[in-house]
Amino acid sequence: MIDIQTFMLALGIGNLAFALLMAGYLRNAASGPGLRTWMWARLLSGAVQTLSWCMPQSGPALTMNLSAFAWVGGAALEVAAYCQLFGFAPAGWGKLLVSAAAVALVAMVVTVAGGATAQQLTCVMALAIAVFSAGGALLLLLRPRQPASLLQRLIGVNNASFAVAILAWVVTTKGRAAGPEAGIVLAMAYLASYLLMIVNGFGFLLLCKQKDDAHMRRLATIDDLTDTFNRRAFFERADAACQQAIRSRRPITLLMLDLDHFKQLNDNYGHACGDEALRLFAAAARAMLRDGDVFGRLGGEEFALALPGTRLSGARVVAERLRAAVSGTVLTGAASAHHLTVSIGLVEIDAGEALSAALARADHALYAAKMGGRNRVEVGIVELRAQA
Repeated sequence: MIDIQTFMLALGIGNLAFALLMAGYLRNAASGPGLRTWMWARLLSGAVQTLSWCMPQSGPALTMNLSAFAWVGGAALEVAAYCQLFGFAPAGWGKLLVSAAAVALVAMVVTVAGGATAQQLTCVMALAIAVFSAGGALLLLLRPRQPASLLQRLIGVNNASFAVAILAWVVTTKGRAAGPEAGIVLAMAYLASYLLMIVNGFGFLLLCKQKDDAHMRRLATIDDLTDTFNRRAFFERADAACQQAIRSRRPITLLMLDLDHFKQLNDNYGHACGDEALRLFAAAARAMLRDGDVFGRLGGEEFALALPGTRLSGARVVAERLRAAVSGTVLTGAASAHHLTVSIGLVEIDAGEALSAALARADHALYAAKMGGRNRVEVGIVELRAQA
């Protein structure tokens, strides 16, 4: 079996390599949430592991004690990096993490002050690292409000395995390698430690890439101002909904929506006020929609909404409710309180009808709503449908 000094050297070199690669990457790239903290965690862990390899040649008690504190600091920083990556509120996780680190450090100070042996200090340090590793596993596996991805589950299970292996080593050997059982447990601890370095090292980078990819997909499909689908994404999803409606022989309706007097609002109170009006309108509309509905901003103050599985009569009810909800929305950014209103044109998409043709019919109905006094719903007439 590989001796512990050589093993510490392998771990130290691996973690230092990860830290140096990350430092080179961050030099010419934007620092994402947790990346810099993760780099410092790897650097601290690698440094203390390399120091542990040097311990036979430079083994004063002070050096050994300081290295134990550094081990725990590296583990705490790694958990902090995950908290930052997942966007947990600093006021919550920061206090908890600092408290946990403080308890671990106090426990080691008491152990050192009590004249404990190196093996006993190692056991206390290992217990603290196992607790932090278990905490990282919980963050990865039990993220609130969002299911864990397969990558997160793999890293989380790896963290949990490491915590179990270290606890088993502490309980079985109490820091001393003696007997065949101790050899097996020590081998398991070695393997878990090596996997922790490799899986967490690459895993954290892959999690960052996964998050960046999701952000890029969002930028490509979501209108940043209103948090609705942008024009291209709306057409893609609405067309897919139309095809699904044809296959399942279910109805689908289409609404064109336009905020009333939007140009005057911009001219009189400024574009910031207009942006706030768009955000309020979109929020009021989203609050009334089902998961399968497709809502998007086509440009300016113009929006479109596809309602799969809804006939014209049902869509008319939805449109009236939406109109009433928007009418109850007050824009406080104007010089005086301004009530938003919306005009809506509504059609049922015919089987096999192109989405662009249905939009043209809905736009005709929207124009009729505008000409009829605004803040109203108009249904596309039969003659227009026949011509389309």
